[in-house]
Amino acid sequence: MERVAFGVLGPVVAENSAGALALKGPRHRAVLARLIVARRRVVPVAHLVQDLWADPAPGAVGAVQTFVGELRRVLEPDRPPRAPARLLVTDGPGYALRPEPDAVDAWRFEAAVGAAAKLSATDALPRLEEALELWRGPAYAGFAQEDWARGERSRLSELRLQAVELRAGTQLALGRAAEAVPDLEAHLADHPWREDAWRLLALALYRQDRQGDALGVLRRARAVLADRLGVDPGPQLRRLQADILAQAPGLDLPAEPAVTSARLWTRAAAAYDRTVATGARARLEATVSLIRNLAVTGGGGLEAARQHRVEAIAAAEEFGDPELTARVIGAYDVPAIWTRSDDPEPAQRIVAAAERALTALPRTSREAARCRLLATIALEMRGTSAARGPQAAHEAEEIARRLDDPALLAFALNGAFMQSFTRAGLAPRRDAIGAELIELASRHGLVTYEVLGHLIRLQARSALGDFPAADGHAAAADRLAQHHELPLAGVFTQWYRALRLAASGQLPQAETAYRTAAARLDGAGMPGLQRGLLPLALLCLRLAHKPPSDAGPVDTIDIDLGTDWGPFRPWAEPFALVAAGRHAEARAALRALPEPPRDLLYEACCCLEAAVALETGDRVVLERVHSRLLPAADELAGAGSGLVTVGPVERYLADIATALSAP
Repeated sequence: MERVAFGVLGPVVAENSAGALALKGPRHRAVLARLIVARRRVVPVAHLVQDLWADPAPGAVGAVQTFVGELRRVLEPDRPPRAPARLLVTDGPGYALRPEPDAVDAWRFEAAVGAAAKLSATDALPRLEEALELWRGPAYAGFAQEDWARGERSRLSELRLQAVELRAGTQLALGRAAEAVPDLEAHLADHPWREDAWRLLALALYRQDRQGDALGVLRRARAVLADRLGVDPGPQLRRLQADILAQAPGLDLPAEPAVTSARLWTRAAAAYDRTVATGARARLEATVSLIRNLAVTGGGGLEAARQHRVEAIAAAEEFGDPELTARVIGAYDVPAIWTRSDDPEPAQRIVAAAERALTALPRTSREAARCRLLATIALEMRGTSAARGPQAAHEAEEIARRLDDPALLAFALNGAFMQSFTRAGLAPRRDAIGAELIELASRHGLVTYEVLGHLIRLQARSALGDFPAADGHAAAADRLAQHHELPLAGVFTQWYRALRLAASGQLPQAETAYRTAAARLDGAGMPGLQRGLLPLALLCLRLAHKPPSDAGPVDTIDIDLGTDWGPFRPWAEPFALVAAGRHAEARAALRALPEPPRDLLYEACCCLEAAVALETGDRVVLERVHSRLLPAADELAGAGSGLVTVGPVERYLADIATALSAP
C-alpha cells in the first residue's frame, strides 16, 4: 500500500508520491478531518452524522457510507475489490483512519515540539524551525465553526504559539538575539497578550545593547495589557524591568562551562603535542585512552572510535611488542549491551590481533593483560556460534576473580554477558550478571558498568515478564546517564518504553513510540542495532496481538520487502510469501532459514518461524522450532532484547504441540 500523508495545519489535504489527492467535496474533507481529529480511534457513524449535519436527513447514514467509500477509492486506489481497507477501516459501529504516526503533519509537529523541549539549544533549534514550517495556515482551515474541530484547533494553535516562543528562547540561549527580534515582533502583533513573548523580546533587545528599546517594549506591554485585558504585567515582566534598570549581571548570556573546557582542552593538547615525541609509545597509549572516552560520547564519537581503534591496534603491532599490543587492545574496555556487531569485519581483525598477542606474550607477562585480551575476544565474537567466544569469556572471568580487580572483573563480566546466548532461556543467567555488575560497579565507582548492569537487568526482567523491576532499572540507567553525560544509554531506555506499550497492548501508542525511538537511532553510530529494527518491531507488534491459534493471522500482516530489513529479511520473506498466497514458496523459504544468531533476538526469530510454519502446516520446521524454544517456555519471546516482543513463548509452544498432534 502506497504511503498517504495528511495535512491539517492549513486546509485539509491528502497526498501520495504522485502529489495531491482529489478529495471531492467539502463533506468528504469533513469526514476525513473528523477522523484525523479522533487520532486513530473509532468514530461511530451516528457521531459522524451529528457532526456533519445540524438537522440530518433520513438518508444521512447512507450518505456517510458513500463519502467513506469514495474516500477509500481515493486513498487506496490499488486495493482489490472486496479486499479489506487498511487505511480508512470499518471497526465496530463506525470508522477509523489509521495512518502511520508520522503521516499527519499535526502529529509530527506535536512530536517535534515535545522532543525539542528536552534537547540542548543547539539540537532543539533546527527541530523547532522544521516543525513551524509545517504550518500552511490555521489548523483545520475551513472547519473553524465546527464544534468537533474547535478543541483540536485551539490546542494546536496554542502549541504553535508556545513553539514560536520556545524557538525565540532557544535563539537567545545560543547568543542569536538579533534573529529572535523580528519573529517576536510579528508574533506579538497578532498575539499581544502573550507576556512571555514580551519578556523574550525585551531580553533580546537588551542583549544587543539596546537598553532603551528594551524598556520601551516593557512600557508597550504594560499599555497593551492594561488597554486590552485590564490587567497589570505579571511578576516576570516587572522583575525584568527592574533588572534592566539595574543592569543585573544575570541578564547577560551566561558563560558556558563548555567554553572554558574547550580552552583548557586546546591548551593541554598543545602542551602534550610539544612535549611527547611523535611516534612514541606513550602517545599511542594516550590515543587509545582518548578513543575509549570518545566511544561513550554519542553517535559520531562511537563511529570514529571504532575506526581509530583498528588503526591504533595496527600501529601497535608495528612496534613488534606483544605487551604494548595487549595494552592497546585491552584498554578499550567500553561496555557493550547489543549482541550484534556494528562492523563484523573489523571485529574479526581485532580478534585475530588479540589471539596473536596472546600467543606472543611472554610467560612472565601480567595476568591482567591476558585477561583483557580474552575479554576482548569474548566481546568481539558476540552473536557467533564459535566455541572460542564462551571459552575466552570463561577464562577471562576466572583470571579476573583470582586477581580480585574490580575494573577487570567488570570487563570480564561484560564478555560473559555477550557469550550467554548458547541456547534459549538464559535470561536468569544474564539477570545474575547484571546484578553483580551493578553491585560491583556502584561500590568501586565504575559508572559506565553500573549503567550496563541496569540495562542488562532491564532486558532480563523484561524477558521474565517482570516489568515493574525493569522499569526501575530503566529509570536508574537514565539517572546515571544524564548525570555522567552518557547519551547512548537513553537510546535503549527509549526503545524499552516502546516495548512496555507493546507488551501492554497499546498498539497505536506503541507504534508511535517505536517510530520515534527509531528516529533517534539515526546518527547514533550503532548500525548493528539500527538496521532492520523498526520493521522487525512493527512485525512483532502486529504478530503479538494476532495469536497464532487464530484463523489466518499471518496472511493479514502486510510486509513491505522494499523496506530495509537488514539481517532480519530472511525471517520477513516467508510472511510476504504467505500474504501473497504462495504457501509452497513460504515453506521452502522457511526450511532454508539458518538457525537464528545466538543473540538477544534468538527467541523472537524462532517465534517468527513458528508463526509462518503454523500457517503453512510445516511439521519439519515446527519440530525444530519447538526444540529450540522449549528452554525458554517461561519467557516473553524477544523481550529479553529490551526492545520488542512477539508474546509468550509458552503460547507458541502450545500451538506447535497442538499442530504436531493433529493427524
